[in-house]
Amino acid sequence: MKRRYASKMASSETLYPVLLPVPDIGCGLKGREKMRCLQAWAHKALVRSAQESGVFLTRFEKAKNGAPLPENGVFWSVSHKETFVAAVVAPAPVGIDVEPIRPRSKALFRKVADDREWQLTEGDKTLRFFRYWTAKEAVLKAAGDGLSGLSGCRIEADCDENYMTVAYRGKHWEVEQYFFQGHIASVTRGPFRISWVLVESPAT
Repeated sequence: MKRRYASKMASSETLYPVLLPVPDIGCGLKGREKMRCLQAWAHKALVRSAQESGVFLTRFEKAKNGAPLPENGVFWSVSHKETFVAAVVAPAPVGIDVEPIRPRSKALFRKVADDREWQLTEGDKTLRFFRYWTAKEAVLKAAGDGLSGLSGCRIEADCDENYMTVAYRGKHWEVEQYFFQGHIASVTRGPFRISWVLVESPAT
């Protein structure tokens, strides 16, 4: 049965990144309890992405460094913030990131990109910061690395307001971006079409 699911995933030409709003978790949740809650919602989004792709996942296991392990040829990635979680499955390594767009310190601007990269784009610098940040985060996740690889990750080209390319470890990654409700989400797309699934209300 699992082989049938994997075969269907491998033949898919479309990825379905799911963006799921998180219900108000301000009921005294902090620390690990809060993280477990967010992880549970990310799991719901991941199940929805798998359903949209017509596949079935059961284990959702991770390597020692926290990188998701593929199940029977199906790769996956999640991201969670207090307001939204994001998840995607794919027949190839994939990464996704979601962030609320908000002011950031100048120190972070210098950390996320160098002068050459900042010259690639124009317009609102806060918006550009989150385009760069989420694109690089998605690529690092797809590569199975953490933020320790950030310094070696470079924006190559800003193709349009929803698409850029990123260079990392000798590979050129295509990243598609989506703006919604004061947030931005980025996903590595490779040769696939992207069909964003924005859930209007939290699942139960």
